[in-house]
Amino acid sequence: MAHDGNVHDEMSGAPGGGVYDWYQRGVKLLKEGSPAAAAALLERAAAAEPESRSILEALARAQFNSRQYVEAAASFRQIVDANPAEDYAYFGLGLSLWRTGDVEGAQEPLAIAVAMRPDERHYVSALKSVRATLRARREM
Repeated sequence: MAHDGNVHDEMSGAPGGGVYDWYQRGVKLLKEGSPAAAAALLERAAAAEPESRSILEALARAQFNSRQYVEAAASFRQIVDANPAEDYAYFGLGLSLWRTGDVEGAQEPLAIAVAMRPDERHYVSALKSVRATLRARREM
């Protein structure tokens, strides 16, 4: 079926264009402050191109920013599993787990991110906060 440039295909409800178009529009929506709409487009792009790290990272960010923390953790975990050298994915995984309430689980990916990029203040700050929370819980 040919697409005539409409945003949605009338028959299927699918967004018009190809995977790259969905990715570009999703990233634009994310930058414009519409993470839930971005996540919807990027989920479709990720389903069509499951090996694309850039699509998966944009999807994970959109999920995180729209408070879909369980989904974001799964997406960041996919990136980490496929490419263990992705410090940002470890950071995102740690933050996502933290937001789901899995403070214990958040510690390891954050520690890995800090080990990979000790100069990254956001990574260090998140790890310190998680460790302080765990210490406080143990002292209760």
